[in-house]
Amino acid sequence: APQTVPARFAGRRFYQHNPNITLMRTTPEENQQLGRIIAEKINRSTGPVAVLLPWGGLSMIDSPGGPFWWPEADRALFESLKSHLRSDIPVIEMQCNINDAPFARRCTEVLLELIGRNAPCPSHAAKS
Repeated sequence: APQTVPARFAGRRFYQHNPNITLMRTTPEENQQLGRIIAEKINRSTGPVAVLLPWGGLSMIDSPGGPFWWPEADRALFESLKSHLRSDIPVIEMQCNINDAPFARRCTEVLLELIGRNAPCPSHAAKS
């Protein structure tokens, strides 16, 4: 609820989802830090991995005209993430929202490609 938001966050972008839940938009500075943290976690991957970035927004409310639409904040996240990722990790950038069908299809295609490249688990290998 808006009245529960601490005063130190005055001036931030908020979205009241319902009477009990109020969302606060991350800033470009926070997103820069988040990009580094996410990249560090992805960099620890030992199996096939790829990153897909939806430049059209990260949620329904982070889309053109939406209350959380802030391209500079998304750019800070994505550029930080890309700059901290291992160079062998593919990054696929798309000009659509995370909820758009083309993005979902591409995520599915990439996932299936990654699964196909992964060697079978020893417990699933054919027994001689």
